Amino acid sequence: MDILTQWWNALAAWLGVAAGHAGSVVQGSSLDLPQLLALAAVLGWASGIRLYAVLFITGMAGWLGWLPLPQGLHLLQNPAMLGASGFMLFVEFFADKIPGLDSLWDLLHSVIRIPAGAALAAGVFGADNGTMAAVAALLGGSLAATSFATKATTRAAANTSPEPFSNIGLSLLEDGLVVGAIWLATNHPVAFGICLVITLVLSVLLMVVLFKFLRLLGRKLAGLFSGQAASQGT
Repeated sequence: MDILTQWWNALAAWLGVAAGHAGSVVQGSSLDLPQLLALAAVLGWASGIRLYAVLFITGMAGWLGWLPLPQGLHLLQNPAMLGASGFMLFVEFFADKIPGLDSLWDLLHSVIRIPAGAALAAGVFGADNGTMAAVAALLGGSLAATSFATKATTRAAANTSPEPFSNIGLSLLEDGLVVGAIWLATNHPVAFGICLVITLVLSVLLMVVLFKFLRLLGRKLAGLFSGQAASQGT
């Protein structure tokens, strides 16, 4: 673990030097560079799964003083923002557990979650650190796209089953993953970095398997419908 900690700190220091901010990366923030990188990564990754949970949990943690949010994220702890994100979190909590509606919800939010993940990650470093903000935006957007694609593919596969319990179970698992990831990133950034790499590898493998399954299912359904059409035509 000490070696991994040293590696993570060295990576953070290299990014800080490359951006010209080897010292205090974010003015007024008590978080060091490795913690800021972990925060940017988790905000991006988790936004692809539960955007409104990310907004509410992060904002509430800042409002309660549990997490010293960087200046670029202070908007999240505004009472009006907390009310709006809390309401949307309440709606999403139930919408995400209904078969069919969960995939429709994902489809509607496909144009929101990825750019939001990029914006939140960039907000960790703020406008005064343009290079680091751009790096964070690229990181956050890519992680949000990966987690969103994994979630959407998994839900599409789950919706092939008529029973609702798999959807509910997957949704509750996603709820727990988002909360756990935010806690781990803000308290143990190195451990979060390790878990994130493992998660990304598993996500790619899972998407490949599920994509093959959905493509095979689509072919079977197409063959079934074409056979029925041919029998009706005769």
